[in-house]
Amino acid sequence: MRRLCLSRLTCALLAGLSLAPMLLAQTGSAEPALVISPGADSVSLSVYRDPEGTSDSIDPDWPTGYALITETRTIDLPAGEFVLRFEGVADGMFPESAIVSGLPEGVREKNRDARLLSPSGLVDAYLKRTVHISRTNKATGVVREMEARITAAPNGAVVLQSDEGYEALHCTGLPERMRFASVPANLSAKPTLSVLATSTEAVSVKVTLSYMAEGFDWQANYLATVRNVESGAANIDLLAWLTLANGGAQSFPNAQTLVMAGVPNRVARAAQARPQGGALTLQCWPAGRTDQVPLRAGYIPMPPPPPPAPMYSDELSEVVVLGSRIKRADVESVSPVMVAEQENLGDLKLYRVPEPVTVNAHGQKQVALMLKPGVKFEAYYATDFYEQTGERPLMLNFRAENISKNGLGLPLPKGNAEVFEQTDIGPLWLGDSAVRDLAIGEKLELEISEASDVRLLSTKLSVDKTRQDEQATWRLTLSNAKSQAVHAEVKIPVVLARKLAAVKNVNGVPTWKTTVPANGKVSIEFEMTDWQ
Repeated sequence: MRRLCLSRLTCALLAGLSLAPMLLAQTGSAEPALVISPGADSVSLSVYRDPEGTSDSIDPDWPTGYALITETRTIDLPAGEFVLRFEGVADGMFPESAIVSGLPEGVREKNRDARLLSPSGLVDAYLKRTVHISRTNKATGVVREMEARITAAPNGAVVLQSDEGYEALHCTGLPERMRFASVPANLSAKPTLSVLATSTEAVSVKVTLSYMAEGFDWQANYLATVRNVESGAANIDLLAWLTLANGGAQSFPNAQTLVMAGVPNRVARAAQARPQGGALTLQCWPAGRTDQVPLRAGYIPMPPPPPPAPMYSDELSEVVVLGSRIKRADVESVSPVMVAEQENLGDLKLYRVPEPVTVNAHGQKQVALMLKPGVKFEAYYATDFYEQTGERPLMLNFRAENISKNGLGLPLPKGNAEVFEQTDIGPLWLGDSAVRDLAIGEKLELEISEASDVRLLSTKLSVDKTRQDEQATWRLTLSNAKSQAVHAEVKIPVVLARKLAAVKNVNGVPTWKTTVPANGKVSIEFEMTDWQ
């Protein structure tokens, strides 16, 4: 048939339109192929402590440290453009830190997929879309099938629109089920990182993914068993555990695990959204349908209270100890299968777990960090002088110089120490103490508990108000009700009017160091001034 054209321009446009489908078929861009890597062949986990953290226990809900995670995956790639999905990355992943190597043409685009495959995730993905509803008549057992559209999903609820109007899911009084036509392609049961890339040919490659993630932490937990406390030269059996915590929902099986002691420089970053997903909160109030609720004049029903926030369950927290069961609190009773090996990483200290271990989701793991039996400690009693009269007990302390001569001589990471005394009936708990990061040659000091039989009495003898700087005279009396002498130290952080031979500067603080005889007392008098 001959085509009728009103003008040459019209004929040219018609010819272009007739060729458009052919050109699109030849050059049009199709959707990139989807490639899913569900898991890693091998994992390396390097955990850093929270630089602002304390020696207290790790937060079990969401640890405040971070980790460098490196995964190796074997992936079959198609020819052409594709989207590669790395499933099972850590919940707290920093997507901007992700480095992917091993792809033939490199990476063109990275995307952090934060929505998880879950009841709430499916409802969110199907918002304003149609789902299939099945309702069962309790009396007859007849199942009624119908189509409905999800119109809203406030706070975990589901509002449906069907031929019968608007209803809330599970609020009809009948057993019902909601089915989805398919799982949206952008939903995964695990936290996922997607990258867009190309390959000139179909090939199998080994890809390495490295990234930083929050939600991890570690600390040292010391177990100290004291012997010969009353002698003043105590021996302590010191055992340290490396406690590693993973607060995310992803486990890392057979991971080469390392922890770092020290504080590397890290620039603060904005808080990142964690993967979203979870159960639906389906509640109906009042019971039954709204047309069945009688309306009373002046009665305005109050909405129900919101559901309580989910509490942390101890069932999610698992502590795995690699070694024999600890039946007693001393080093001699412990025989760990393996002990972490210390190395240097620049100015940081690196502790390497010698064998691959599984770091479980929402769990904690312990590996022996150090075993040092028979460490030589000095036992002494200490307190501070305050400008207040009265009597108070001193604190029992243990101190050791971190050198090999005393049985130590290695870097000690920050943590908490539980201290026991070995007695005829077994070890008895004395107290606990924080331990700061200590280098070789520094002093390890453990403040344990109050001693009711070693006390300090502070007495203000006189005040000279004729002097412009108002000079005061004080007497400090140490008493010891024990059957053996004790070493005592009293810090006097004030300005003394004159120097005293018994008061020495210890770390810049005037300190009275003395020995208090058994069932005896010692005193010291000094003048101090308010002038600074």
